[in-house]
Amino acid sequence: MKQHTIKAPFTLSGKGLHTGLQVVANFLPAEANSGVRIRRVDLDGQPTYEALADYVSATERGTVLEHGQWKVSTVEHALSALYAMGVDNCLIEVDAPEIPILDGSARMFVENIQRVGLEEQDAEQKVFVVKEPIEYISERGNTMLIMPSDTYQVNVLVSYPSNLLKEQWAYLTDLNDYPTEIARARTFCFLREIEPLLRLGLIKGGDLQNALVIYETPMSQEGLDFMADKLGQPRLDATKLGYLSPLNYQNEPARHKLLDIIGDLSLVGCRIQGRIVATKPGHTFNTQCCRQLRNRVISECGTTV
Repeated sequence: MKQHTIKAPFTLSGKGLHTGLQVVANFLPAEANSGVRIRRVDLDGQPTYEALADYVSATERGTVLEHGQWKVSTVEHALSALYAMGVDNCLIEVDAPEIPILDGSARMFVENIQRVGLEEQDAEQKVFVVKEPIEYISERGNTMLIMPSDTYQVNVLVSYPSNLLKEQWAYLTDLNDYPTEIARARTFCFLREIEPLLRLGLIKGGDLQNALVIYETPMSQEGLDFMADKLGQPRLDATKLGYLSPLNYQNEPARHKLLDIIGDLSLVGCRIQGRIVATKPGHTFNTQCCRQLRNRVISECGTTV
């Protein structure tokens, strides 16, 4: 199959989750074999590097790429959309150290790719064909099994010590279903995780419009009011537990984890023909697996990927 880029540029702007800055991201067509590259137009010399596992520097609240002064956070949603929609080559220009969080999903990236369309290029796709099972296991019980398959598929199981979110499965057997079945799944967090981050001055761009927030551990009204005020959101009733916004999918958290896996594993630098089954995935584990997989791909296929 031939490589593809986007037919025309598009622009998305919005808050950065970590900095709270208003970020502008321009997505531009790119030449064949260039991959997905990210350019920091706000830095001297406008440094530009390909989105690869080699550059992962942090994974605490999203995937961060870094090389020298070049640093870009929250790359996973844009990368997920580009991979799932069949975009092999694209130049992303950003004027801040992160991609805008938008609504916490891949929806807006997908809608714009659909709007501008794809352009076929005169080069074959780089594909790593999984010929035997590959398994990664962490000391914390995270697992990723990559098995032979005729197509790219992802299965995900998430599990939390939570009354509201215990175990959820999500499946994607056809990338054509990504726009309807995966793209609208938002990043999520537990409300109890937010307060310490806010008190440390982190997640300056976080609010209830760019994440699915789960309120399951009762807080004082004073504590909840503090968070609402810091986030610039209406105050909530501390006695009402549950999801603080309507679900886009019944199993939205698991679907978002699946979305993240696609974005994180795209950092291998080529297409993957195989079925991925992940248990309790997260950015740290995903990118560790991706780094090992990239080394394997380079060893088996050469340094061209």
